[in-house]
Amino acid sequence: MRRIAALGIVATLALTACGGGGSTTEGSASAENNDLSYDVSSIQKVDDIAALLPEDVASSGKLTIGAAIDYAPAEFRAEDLQTAIGYDVDLGKALGKVLGVETEVSAAEFANLMPGIGSTYNIGISSFTVTPERTENYNMISYIMVGSSYAVQKGNPQGFDPNDVCGASIGVQTGTYQEEVLATMSTDCTAAGKEAIDVLSYGVQSDVTTNLIGGKVEAFFADSTVADYSVKLTNDQLEVTGGIQDAAPQGIVVSKDDEQLTEAMQQAMQQLMDDGTWQAILANWGVTEDAALTTAELNPEA
Repeated sequence: MRRIAALGIVATLALTACGGGGSTTEGSASAENNDLSYDVSSIQKVDDIAALLPEDVASSGKLTIGAAIDYAPAEFRAEDLQTAIGYDVDLGKALGKVLGVETEVSAAEFANLMPGIGSTYNIGISSFTVTPERTENYNMISYIMVGSSYAVQKGNPQGFDPNDVCGASIGVQTGTYQEEVLATMSTDCTAAGKEAIDVLSYGVQSDVTTNLIGGKVEAFFADSTVADYSVKLTNDQLEVTGGIQDAAPQGIVVSKDDEQLTEAMQQAMQQLMDDGTWQAILANWGVTEDAALTTAELNPEA
């Protein structure tokens, strides 16, 4: 389910990719685990940007990042079930390098993250979709565009048409935004006198992917980042088709009261976009370059 709904509702779901709509449990994250972490060691501190940090962060030498590490490939647990990995985690480390500080991911349930921004956490990087409700209360710096995508077997041997899904068998993870969309689309199909979609729901994304590889379904429907990641993990046994639907930006969350930190984070994010680091991080995780925004916009209109 995309992380844009009421926080309490979203927290009850087992989530897996980013704000475009997939979901997975920690179990499926570890089952599908492939640590594709980006090496940030060569990223240099940018003194002019680091000088923007508020004194409390600069003097501590540490930036605490709130994240719900259950959302592969953005932020999830490695095989040791402790270490946070994912492209959002790599992004946090890269931002720390630019700013000349260490970073620490502090894990919590998704619903508890935003209330802790500015107190428990300096910032939040956890697949937060930008919404008017959120930007009214927090600063959000956009960095990625995430939507929903279909994936099929390589070469699309079953001839799945993303523009005509009536009658198709489509795998999806239970409780996700995409499952809701497919239910609505199936109703529309029958209302138009066409065959309903054969929706096959599975508890974890790994099962969805496995059944697509095995040919039990013609396609799966998931977050665009999840679809890209699945292609990478399966060594190109799958491919994405039909492009990204319902795309929305996600943002780094900073307290409205902290203008200095907001400015520092915005400029650090722009630095990583401009020098290509952000695109390289996503590529490492199999996420298409199209997902990477090129302007770190503050509080963009959703």
